[in-house]
Amino acid sequence: MPLLVDPALARGVLREIAQPRLVSDGLTLRPWRRSDAAAVWTAFDCPDIQRWHVRGLDSLDEAGDWVTQWADRWDDETAASWAVVDGDDQPLGQVGLRNISLAEGSASLSYWVTPDARGRAVAARSVDALSAWAFGPIGFNRLNVHHSTANTASCRVAERTGFRLEGTLRQAIKHADGWHDWHLHGRLHTDS
Repeated sequence: MPLLVDPALARGVLREIAQPRLVSDGLTLRPWRRSDAAAVWTAFDCPDIQRWHVRGLDSLDEAGDWVTQWADRWDDETAASWAVVDGDDQPLGQVGLRNISLAEGSASLSYWVTPDARGRAVAARSVDALSAWAFGPIGFNRLNVHHSTANTASCRVAERTGFRLEGTLRQAIKHADGWHDWHLHGRLHTDS
């Protein structure tokens, strides 16, 4: 069935370019490397990361698979993830685009920060950098942030980076302790 409107973003807008390195505010966002597997495995051992991202990793090999899957998802234009690194090129966290819809020009943002990097606005600075790239050169119309209403740290990041709270979705995500309501934050390319 044909669409009656043109897609917001053309197919290939991502896969036809190399996933970029984004440098902003003292951080670098770069594609994941197989050599990051140990850092990812350590990060996913953090109870907070496991709680809010409902994922654990059982082995270094599994962490390596998590790292390498992103290249295919970039090529499929369904998701993208960047390692957030410091001047020593050590991962401090992750920021990414999920549920990419080229037709709608939208995606959901995800982020996490290692325990040692918390308290330095790593998540907010990463979200700012990724949002600027997504809205600027790529041309997304809308980005979303979803998080459990109990995840106050994620809520602060969303609000600090200009993502307006638009509502609450009841029992929208299941965590290990049961169903959680989900905050929906949104930001448009026209928002200042």
